[in-house]
Amino acid sequence: MVFDADQVTAAVAEGIEKIQNASNLEELKAIKTQYAGADSAMTRASKAIGSLPVDQKKDAGKLMSKLRADFGRAYGPKEVELKEAAEKAALAAETVDMTLPVNRKPLGARHPLAKLMEDVEDFFISMGWQISSGPEIEAEWYNFDSLNFGPDHPARQMQDTFYVKGNQAKDAAGFVGSNMVVRTQTSSDQVRALLTRGVPLYIASPGRVFRTDELDATHTPVFHQCEALAVDKHLTMADLKGVLDKLAVAMFGPEAKTRLRPSYFPFTEPSAELDLWFPDKKGGPGWLEWGGCGMVNPNVLKSAGIDPDVYTGFAFGVGMERTLLLRSDINDMHDLVEGDVRFAEQFVMGE
Repeated sequence: MVFDADQVTAAVAEGIEKIQNASNLEELKAIKTQYAGADSAMTRASKAIGSLPVDQKKDAGKLMSKLRADFGRAYGPKEVELKEAAEKAALAAETVDMTLPVNRKPLGARHPLAKLMEDVEDFFISMGWQISSGPEIEAEWYNFDSLNFGPDHPARQMQDTFYVKGNQAKDAAGFVGSNMVVRTQTSSDQVRALLTRGVPLYIASPGRVFRTDELDATHTPVFHQCEALAVDKHLTMADLKGVLDKLAVAMFGPEAKTRLRPSYFPFTEPSAELDLWFPDKKGGPGWLEWGGCGMVNPNVLKSAGIDPDVYTGFAFGVGMERTLLLRSDINDMHDLVEGDVRFAEQFVMGE
């Protein structure tokens, strides 16, 4: 390093001018870092004194002492001035007009489930996926047939599914329409999206679904799911696992992790149960089932006119209520459906 008296003097003068024009503390601190920090001209010049001849070191040292003093004399008063201005601005912003009338009517609170659904949507949007929404009254073909559910599958029985309308009258071509159901899964929107949007396709379908369950501590006939579908060339189970790991971290924090267990679903092949590592599990840390997943069954792709020899895909689904119960330590499903504002206030007041 070379000691350049003119250069360091000019740099300090420039820094002092900027100090005088600084408008807030953040800007002032940035100026100090730039002109008096570890990589500043003053620091480099001080280090370079050691390489000067002995007869020049004394004058160089005196110059650096003067420059640092000049810089400090400019910086100190400006810092005090800006701190006082910041405190006055904060007090003004926090001023409360005690003469204003009080609104005694409670405003209520957003339900934590609504906030969770937004968080999930934000996660997929951040990855560049689209949010898709289908009808809650669904044609049986979209809800079951297109997803490779056989005609005798137990899920199609009335003890599991709400049927709202029987076979339709024949149309002009003699076609008898599908039965209508209240959708049992948001997967019903997947084939519709493939038909209308084409491929490649990356969608998440959060929404309300319906099954003929009795309301108890862990079940409800009306609940929420988020199903996700990706269809593109060369997708594999590794891509699926990567997305699931990212989702788990987004929902439960950086320590969350997932694992897959072989399973069976009609609309995926191979299929897997999605487990979540849960440190607060009753009885000690352990794995809890969180959802289902797998590679899209070729028959599902064929239902939408997609060639399974060219395109592959993966799909997964998780329950929103179960996610909320786990991450917020809620023990009873009744709390989610009773509409007690005191419950909601614990989670989202002030957001």
